[in-house]
Amino acid sequence: MKLEQAINNRRVYIIAEMSANHGGSLDRALEIVDAAARAGADCLKIQTYTADTMTLDCDKEYFQLTSGLWKGYTRYQLYQDANTPWEWHGAIADRCRERGIDFLSTPFDFTSADFLRGMDVEAYKIASFELTDLPLIRHVAAFGRPMIVSCGMGTKDEIGEAVHTIREVNDSLLVLLKCTSEYPAVYEDMNLSLIPRMSEDFGTPAGLSDHSMGYEVAVAAAALGASVIEKHFCLSREFHTPDSAFSMEPEEFAAMVRAVRNVEAARGTGEYTLTQREMDKRINRRSLFIGKDIKAGEKLTEENIAIIRPAHGLHPRYYGEVLGKTAVRDLAFGDPLREGDYE
Repeated sequence: MKLEQAINNRRVYIIAEMSANHGGSLDRALEIVDAAARAGADCLKIQTYTADTMTLDCDKEYFQLTSGLWKGYTRYQLYQDANTPWEWHGAIADRCRERGIDFLSTPFDFTSADFLRGMDVEAYKIASFELTDLPLIRHVAAFGRPMIVSCGMGTKDEIGEAVHTIREVNDSLLVLLKCTSEYPAVYEDMNLSLIPRMSEDFGTPAGLSDHSMGYEVAVAAAALGASVIEKHFCLSREFHTPDSAFSMEPEEFAAMVRAVRNVEAARGTGEYTLTQREMDKRINRRSLFIGKDIKAGEKLTEENIAIIRPAHGLHPRYYGEVLGKTAVRDLAFGDPLREGDYE
């Protein structure tokens, strides 16, 4: 199901993010597509960049990563290891089509955005770290296609500025993703309650780009109304890549998809409507019954009228009204009390 169709149908659109988990192998990248499709993903996402479009090949202190998962890398070295070669994109997109899921990518500069435009992709993702790259956002927005924007590290004003930049040139579907830019993210920092607020504040669907371990956060986001959920996906965390430590394996992803679909089904419409199964159960409610035999001409009292299950008699709201009334005929124990039985 395509992104716009899913949003219109109030169905959570689930993205499997391959990122660097191919580990430099096209065969592995295609295996990841296959596994993501089997696990129930709606979309397989990659990232489109080269090390040269991301940063400088420089080992000055500004470019050294000194903590976290990528400690010891220079930025250039990390992006060299993690990028998906552009010549693979067509094969990955073709495999997605064969497996019946969407293909999506994140461009990181004008050249990668233009490359994806040449592939005629249906939508574009903007990464959290590019939320403030307004020239890039404006360039991508001008393509007139749906956009998904991750808002990690973003203040309300920064998110608003990005949204305004997009809306100046693009009135297509825009989805904002709550994102905690930690790898992996800890539960205490997730702030999922912002998802419905983002949707209200900016007038867009909102979802979650999730770097936490497990899938509890994704399920909670679905319950809060997330329209899109994105999780990093790998074949196995035993195969180490720059992103494997916070990625889901196929069995975990499939379990998440099942849980999200169950929550999605349970989420409902928010309207005061009853299901047919509930309607069928209404007969088991309480109503007014004859608690003792009553002769014609006798009074209806607390001793001979009972409020009990099931609901074949008068509604309990009439209990006070019928007390003191007179039976117009003999009323038998265990029969429902109905209009016309008294005056």
